[in-house]
This record gives sequence, structure tokens and C-alpha cells, in this order.
Amino acid sequence: MASAMGRRLEGKTVVVTGASSGIGKSTALEFARTSPKNLKLVLTARRIDALKQLAEEIKKEVGDGVKVHPVQLDVSQPDQVRSFISNLPQDFQAVDVLVNNAGLVKGVDKAGDIKEDDIGSMIDTNITGLVNMTQACLKVMKGRGESGQGDIINIGSIAGREGYPGGAIYCATKAAVRSFTEAMRKELIASRIRVIEIDPGQVETEFSVVRFYGDKEKADAVYKGVTPLTPDDIAETIVFAAGRPENVVIADMLVFPNHQAAATVMHRRS
Repeated sequence: MASAMGRRLEGKTVVVTGASSGIGKSTALEFARTSPKNLKLVLTARRIDALKQLAEEIKKEVGDGVKVHPVQLDVSQPDQVRSFISNLPQDFQAVDVLVNNAGLVKGVDKAGDIKEDDIGSMIDTNITGLVNMTQACLKVMKGRGESGQGDIINIGSIAGREGYPGGAIYCATKAAVRSFTEAMRKELIASRIRVIEIDPGQVETEFSVVRFYGDKEKADAVYKGVTPLTPDDIAETIVFAAGRPENVVIADMLVFPNHQAAATVMHRRS
């Protein structure tokens, strides 16, 4: 028998960006496991082969009750986002839940020395991409029912609450996500559209490998002496938020591993 949360998610269409790995991949799997009888998943990322592999993994685990539609999409490209909804098969266009997970961080340079390409990549993906995806899906959600209905779930970061050295642009992009989310929640207060932000602390994903331009040794050093969160930990909070009764909004959630108390305050085992 499906759980109460699973039943509340039944029949919904969920879009997850950045779904080829990390938090996005775990989120897709968690939605499928929670509501395996009647769910549609639109999974987007730049790596279409990884998405197709994930679709097969979901089918193998939960069967045919979850319909998966992989979409190759670079959210930093406005033209791709603009045609995203219209290019979906008709039965996947009625988006109920958008999980804005796609994001990245590049480098650890300090202000004055930050590479121009890195600045552009972070702003185009973390801010512009998230805003444009929200705009596209909100058009669908606003047309549902008398006043609109759906969930916008933005994945922020502790970095959006607290800047730290070597992360000036990344922190600024996540602060922008936080401000956008707060303003949008107020704008949509008369609707049944829930606006949710989940801010992870330290999570072990490909995130740090990207930050260090593929240097896995440097990336691994970030997690030395600690037990970071896993993508599954954050995926569970995302699905929990989406699976609440309609009148319940998990508006804002900060998730740390036990060793972390702030962006740069951590206890490391010797």
C-alpha cells in the first residue's frame, strides 16, 4: 500500500533539472520510489546518455507506473528553456512540480582575480537558468484551477545565507536565488502555488570536482575528516516537501551534516 505522501504525489508531473547526477539523480529516484504507481518524471540535464540510463534504472526498480521523459537541456541557454514546455509530449506538459536543482560552482578565486568565464557560467546557470525555468513552468501552474496550483522547489545553499572567501560569485548567485524565492512566494500568496527553498550545507557530489576543474584529489580533500551529506539526504527533503498536504508549505529548510554549524565552521576529525 502506498504511503499517504505517495498517494498525494500520484498523478503528478515532476520536472527535475540537473538530473544526470548528484542531488538531481537522487531526487528522481526518490520521487519514483515514493509514488511508484502513477507518476510522470521529466528529467533534464546536458548529458542525455546519463538521463537515459537513469530512466532505465527507474523502470527496472519500480516498473511501468512511473513514466520518464529525458530531455537534453542546458538551462543556461534561454532559447532552449523558452521552448522547453512546448517541446514536451502533450501528456508531460501539465507540470505540477518543478525542482530547480541545476547549478554549479567554478573555482576558488577571490574577487579581483575571478575568471570571466567562471563568472558567466555561474550566473547563467544558477540565476538566469533557474529564473527562466521558473517562468516557463509558472505559466502552466498559474493556469491550473481557479487561482493556480503547483510547487516550485528551488535548491539554494548555505552559501546564499552566508558569504565565504573564495566563493564570492557562487555565494552571490545563491543569495539571488534566495531573494527571488522570497519575492515570488509573496507574489503568489493568493494562489495555491507553493514556493519552497531547500538550502544544503556540505554535500558530497560531483560539485567539488567541477569547482576544481576536474581535479578529484583537491575535491576529495574538501571531505577529509568529515562525513558530509549525501545526495539521497537532500532528495528525501525535496520529496517530503512536495508530498505535504496542499495547505502545508515547507517554505525554507537549511540542512547541515552533523559536523557543520555554518558555511565555514566545521569539525574535522584528526
